[in-house]
Amino acid sequence: MATKTANLYARIEPDVKEQAESILSSLGIPASNAINMFYKQIILQKGLPFEVKLPATKPVEMGSLTKAELDAEIEKGYADMLAGRAEPAEKVFDDIRRG
Repeated sequence: MATKTANLYARIEPDVKEQAESILSSLGIPASNAINMFYKQIILQKGLPFEVKLPATKPVEMGSLTKAELDAEIEKGYADMLAGRAEPAEKVFDDIRRG
């Protein structure tokens, strides 16, 4: 195994660092190992190991919708619920609280 002698200094938002390190800790992976894995994946993939792009659609801003557009969005949500493509509100709020 190669000796680790290079240092990397990066500025990161404190809450992002805290959340990521909490997850890594749960996985038993030190942050330095995760960064090393990330760099190795960059080398293997010859680029970022994930897709970087703008979302195809923007989230709907409800305040800017007409009554007809709002009704259509509500109908889409209802159709998703009937088709089983929805999650119970309790689970969604639990996920939000966990971050």
